[in-house]
Amino acid sequence: MKADRMMDICLLAGEIMLSSGAETYRVEETLERMAKSHHFKNVHCFVMTTGIFLSFEEDGKDDVMQMVRVDDRLQDLNKITQVNQISRQLVSGEIDGEGAWRELKDISKSAQHYPPYLIHIASGVAGGTFSYLFGGNWMDVIPAFIAGFSASWSLFLLQEYLKVRFFAEFMAAFLGGLVAIILVLIGIGENIDQVIIGTLMPLVPGIPLTNAVRDLMSGDLIAGLTRGAETVITALSIATGIALAIAMFM
Repeated sequence: MKADRMMDICLLAGEIMLSSGAETYRVEETLERMAKSHHFKNVHCFVMTTGIFLSFEEDGKDDVMQMVRVDDRLQDLNKITQVNQISRQLVSGEIDGEGAWRELKDISKSAQHYPPYLIHIASGVAGGTFSYLFGGNWMDVIPAFIAGFSASWSLFLLQEYLKVRFFAEFMAAFLGGLVAIILVLIGIGENIDQVIIGTLMPLVPGIPLTNAVRDLMSGDLIAGLTRGAETVITALSIATGIALAIAMFM
């Protein structure tokens, strides 16, 4: 396989994984294994939360180096699993470079594994469950479900129109908190604190926080600190949104 083609395959695989929420070390290890399996030498990969740098050497030729910038970062573990499977097949020789390229292109163009309405329903169920686990009663489950569903729906909708993701999270927390407060005030639910907690829990950035800790523990300090800063800003956006709702309507 030619170096340029191998570079395209590796960078596309890394871009899909990084934009879907994969850890830094996983992306680096996957790309290095793919390049080394086709006898490229001096393979070096450096991954940050917003970009991938990859270089390797082809026999008898100069080093090849490229980078790709990753702006959109979502959470889709299914795509990460699919790319890992393709990389294993490429390394083992089950598929060739062209086959891997076609499958990666299909993955990059595919929609999320679960439809949006199912994600919103799951967020509502999670909101109701967390509300009960944090001390609420069965009367608090219904408003927490409705508010959690509303927060997830508004976040999904706002992200399509707003370029600043943190503002979308702020507005989603505000609208979710607003729905929770109104439902309790009109008599649907009893414990406002537990309803609000259940509403916010699906918005908490659990995967980025876990990846930040994992990157720091593996020695990827830049990626770990960057993911940690992103998690903190997200948490502040959520806290500010719900605080504004409480201040305005309670």
